[in-house]
Amino acid sequence: MTYANSSRPSTAAVAIALLIVYVVWGSTYLGIAVMIETLPPLLAAGVRYVTAGLLMLGAITAHARFRRRAQRAERPTAAHWRSAFVVGSLLLLGGNGGVVLAELFIPSGVAAVLVATMPIWLAVFDAVLSRRRPSGLVIGGLIAGIVGVVILLAPVEGVDDLNPLGIALVIGATVSWAAGSLYARRAPLPRSQLLATGIEMLGGGIMLIVAGALLGEIGRTNVDDFSVRSLLAVAYLIIFGSIVAFTAYTWLLANVPVSTVGTYAYVNPIVAVALGARVPLRTDHPANPRGSRDHHRRRGRDGLWSSARGGAGRARPRGCPARTRLRLGTGVAD
Repeated sequence: MTYANSSRPSTAAVAIALLIVYVVWGSTYLGIAVMIETLPPLLAAGVRYVTAGLLMLGAITAHARFRRRAQRAERPTAAHWRSAFVVGSLLLLGGNGGVVLAELFIPSGVAAVLVATMPIWLAVFDAVLSRRRPSGLVIGGLIAGIVGVVILLAPVEGVDDLNPLGIALVIGATVSWAAGSLYARRAPLPRSQLLATGIEMLGGGIMLIVAGALLGEIGRTNVDDFSVRSLLAVAYLIIFGSIVAFTAYTWLLANVPVSTVGTYAYVNPIVAVALGARVPLRTDHPANPRGSRDHHRRRGRDGLWSSARGGAGRARPRGCPARTRLRLGTGVAD
């Protein structure tokens, strides 16, 4: 990664950054579930990252304009923007976007648990690129993580009814996120980590909006259906999930081994499941006179199937029921 810091970061800085990613990103699974109660999934995720990227770039520009030093502010080049769109597409469109769509089919807690497989892909891709076999400690940690995933999923009510499309979306998201994380370490990006993070979020957000538009989310969106609860979730995801936690994550990628960065995937499910058990999702809300949270999720699922299968009137496959008995990490039946 061209903007990696040549000096070794302090243990305290690494610990704080990891703690932010551990806790904040663990909470974003519930935030996403609340967001898509009434908002179009990919469009809302795109607005989240575009807003966060513009806020960060605006703050950087304002700081550069008003600081007293005459040092010229760094500006992203065409190569930087190209890398940012690649990283943003892999991390945010493929990674976060895949999780957002998956939560239309499976509970947020289950999605968080499945994301714990991401360090496996990180280790595999890193071994292929570096042509080095992972150490015994790394392999042991991966095995322990897999065992933890099995332990968390085994007692879930209705685990046999897990929607296969939801599972596939999460697994695909983990692969995309791992690939983007490793690419970001080697891609030509601005020396300023804040600037690099800002353009990555802007690029990824634009790609999410384009994907949402291509899937027909604009035509299915009714602003009158938006609830204050979902809008507040977007605000939380913008400030804490994107500006704070994503910045911490990109800093970690530039300063510590990927095996250390990937440990967040083992902690996030614990936070996600704990919050899901304490903060139940609403099955109805006064801001939406047309129905319930299930109405919006069914509409999002049906729209996704329609786009994927090339027609609005095609039925959902029998293996993808609109409702399941799963309760892990959601507080209600999904």
